Order: sequence, then C-alpha cells, then structure tokens
Amino acid sequence: MNILVTGASKGIGKAIAQELKTLGKVYVTARSEQALKELKCSGYFVCDLANENDLIKLGEYIIEKEIDVLVNNAGEYIYSKIEDTKINKLNHIMAVNLKAPAYLMAKAVENMKKNNFGRIINIGSISGVMGEAGAGMYSATKAGLVGLTKATGLELAEYGITVNTINPGWVDTELGQTSIEDSEFCAEEIIECIPQKRYVEPKEIAALIKFLISDGAKGITGQSINVCAGLSVGI
Repeated sequence: MNILVTGASKGIGKAIAQELKTLGKVYVTARSEQALKELKCSGYFVCDLANENDLIKLGEYIIEKEIDVLVNNAGEYIYSKIEDTKINKLNHIMAVNLKAPAYLMAKAVENMKKNNFGRIINIGSISGVMGEAGAGMYSATKAGLVGLTKATGLELAEYGITVNTINPGWVDTELGQTSIEDSEFCAEEIIECIPQKRYVEPKEIAALIKFLISDGAKGITGQSINVCAGLSVGI
C-alpha cells in the first residue's frame, strides 16, 4: 500500500504519518524539509500547496509513487470577519484548503481505478459543518471539502475507491492553539463550550483514518464524520 499524507510535518498530519507506517509505504509532504526528514518515512516531497508549480509537481510525484491512499490533511486557518476579507488571503486559503485536495485527488484516481482500490480521506473541520463566526473563508473551504467528498464518493464508488471527510473540532495542536489566539475567546471559554470538556487528540484522528483505510470500512464512502468531542451535537 502506497500512502501520501499532506501537511505531515506537525500536528494531525504527523500523527497520521506515524500511525500508518504499519500499513505500507508512507510518503509525506509539507513545507519543512527538516521536519519531513525527522519522520523517517519511505519518502518525502517538500511542497507549498499554495504554489501552483509545487502542486503540479506533487501531482507528478503521486503518479510516480502509485499512491493508492491519499490523506489530504494540509490546511490553513484564517480568522477574519467578512468585511475584512482580502483577495490575497482568499486566494491563499482557497488554494490550500480546497484547490490542492481536489487536484491531488484527480492525480491519484487513475492508479486507484486501475487497481480497483483506493482510499481518499480529506481532513475538514467542524467549522465547515456548523460554521464559525469570524472565520467565513475557512468555514467555506472546509464545507467545500464535504461537497467534494460526497460528489466524488458517488463518482468513484464502482471502482472500489472510498472518499470520506473527517471533521475535527478543537484539536490539541499548534494550529488549534493558533486559532484560539486569533479568535475572540480564551482557551478556558472554548473548553467550556465543548461537551466533553477536552480537546480532541491527533491520535484519535489518526486511528479513525487507519480504520477507514481497512477492509472493514469498505462500505463507508461519501461520508462526513465529526470528531469533535460532542461539539456538533448541540447545546
């Protein structure tokens, strides 16, 4: 099994890469070469997903390595009220959070169809399911992943390829802490809003991905799965 994990240098991506090593060859990509080297995976590709030339080269890398499990984990968070939206930030977050996953899926699918097997897991966000005031651009891109997953789940079902999105809530990562700092709420206020009164741990996301790759999950496709410590259930 040939696996590619994007945004693997830290946080959720790093936990995923480490968890999946037992399943086959794991290839990782991110902007930091040093961090990728430290993962000691089967191979790495230094890439900025916001750079179109880098993205195209990563697509070629996917074809070369015959990737049959694609984990679109890389993502950017921007906290900005709608009236403060800037075109450069909008272009950037759309490129990383939605354009890149769609393009990489397109490059991986040919090999998956040939083998009548494939697993695509997109890492969305609970903000794409519920909406997050002050983070409209981020919410929109993550909601877009849910729509992309449903459509391609249908499109690829007959080829033995499953496509699913995992929507984490507040996760104990560097990005999670940054989003707290950027928001109007302190860490204590956010914890109080989470039914389980805790952050989700990266290893929980990694374990779910491992299951979705397994034969036991072959009937799960086109789904949007919330891993949010109860945040999406209600108040």
